[in-house]
Parts: sequence; C-alpha cells; structure tokens
Amino acid sequence: MTAPGKPFTLNDLRTAATTKQRVAMLTCYDFTTATILESAGVPMLLVGDSASNVILGHRSTIPITLDLIMQLTAAVKRGAPRTLVMGDMPFGSYQASDAQGIENVCRMLKETNCDCVKLEAGASLVPMFARLADAGIAAVAHIGLRPQAVGLMGGYRYQGRTAAEARAIVDLAVQFSRAGAAALMLEAVPPEVGQRVVERVNIPVIGCGAGPHCHAHVVVLQDLLRHTSTQPRFVPQPSGSSLIEIARNYVTEISSGTYPQLAHCYQMVDGESRKFLSEQL
Repeated sequence: MTAPGKPFTLNDLRTAATTKQRVAMLTCYDFTTATILESAGVPMLLVGDSASNVILGHRSTIPITLDLIMQLTAAVKRGAPRTLVMGDMPFGSYQASDAQGIENVCRMLKETNCDCVKLEAGASLVPMFARLADAGIAAVAHIGLRPQAVGLMGGYRYQGRTAAEARAIVDLAVQFSRAGAAALMLEAVPPEVGQRVVERVNIPVIGCGAGPHCHAHVVVLQDLLRHTSTQPRFVPQPSGSSLIEIARNYVTEISSGTYPQLAHCYQMVDGESRKFLSEQL
C-alpha cells in the first residue's frame, strides 16, 4: 500500500481504488487509541460523530458539537500523524447555508490538521460540494443511511431496499462525483447498490455495510471490539486478544478480501434486485 513510515494520503486511496486493493478504516476518538491503530497499520481513521453515542452516551449522533468533535479530531491526528484522518462534520454545522458549511469546514481543517472532512449529504448539498472542490477542499459525501437524518428516515433502517431507492442512491452518488467530492461513504445498502455506485463514479467509495465491491471499509471501533450492546450486521467478528492484534487482523481481512462476506450484507426486497440489475448503466 505505502512504504513503512510514509503517510497514507488521499492519492494512496485513489491508487488503491484503481488497482483494486482494499483499504481498512476504523473510527477513533482519542490520542492514545490513534497511536495504537497507526502502529497496527490501519491506514485511515474516521473521527465520527458516532462519538456522540459511544463516547458521550447519547442515543443519537445529533447532540455532539462542532467544538468537541474538532478537539477529538486534532487529538487523533496528533496520535496518528502518518494516517489519513477524516473529520466528521456534526449535525447543525453545515445545514443552515453553504456559507455556514464552508466556514465550518475551513475551521475543521485549519484547527485540527485533518486530511479531509465528511458530510452527510442529500441532494441540496451538491452545490456546496462543488464550491468546496473549487476551494481545493477534500470533502467526502456520506450517502445511503445517514444517521443525522434518522428522524426523517424513521430510524436506523438500511437503504436501497427497492429498485427505485437503489436508483436514487446511485444517481445521488453520480451527482456528488461530478461536483468534485473527493470520495463517497456509502452506508447500510445492499451489495448490488454498492457495486453499481462503484461502477458509476470515478472516485473512491468507502463502504460502511455496503458490500464487498467498495474500495475501502469502515466500522465503529467500539462495535468491532464488542464494547457496544448491539452491533450492525456488517461488523466482523474480532480476531485477537489485544487492540493492536484485533486491528491488524481487521486490516488483513479487508486487504485479503475475506471481509465482507454474504453474512455481513443487507438484502433487497424480493424481486427488486433483479429489477435493479436489469436496468442499463
């Protein structure tokens, strides 16, 4: 992937996508864990708004503030300076206007030294992504299941269950790719949707329960360690007796293609997969 000691960058992720290498990513929220995960060879870390759940004990990602997530992101980058660190933009930090979003994204980059930012993105954010790209900012569009929108979605339900839903996700992915998104994060969709997104866009696709065709895969670290009461179906079984061993084995499972397997995948409604796959690209 990269030479020992050499930082892993967005260009390395792009290269991996074109050469069909699979890249591992984990969430991380503190300096000490970041040092361990970097030493384990995890090339990418996401400082997710999932900290609201697994660190602060909230029932959703909504309560976490921009100031707090920025402190966590800066700490992770200090702990893992050679790792690609992605800062998550929390609820309320970019929804009011493009101007608000761009200002807060710039704050995140300047004050944390993170490598890129992630925004949960509906169609209304396509123009903002074009402006971010024009400013030279690496922004990742998070589509599919968007935890910040669970109130509207009616809970944590996987997306792309029908051909129409799947088609809408693919169309949205194409819009963000054309607008200049640096990458996509695709969460909780059937593998048919993940495969079609990968086929239709020319940027890396990071899957979070999106099937084996994605270029990279991410899970919440606390889910992987079984520190949470329940885990999404796409989280693999941990292998190892220590954090560094579990992380190393996770990286190996992804790079070798042994994860994800069918058991980790969501299924489309009966008959909808055939309908969706019969549609022309």
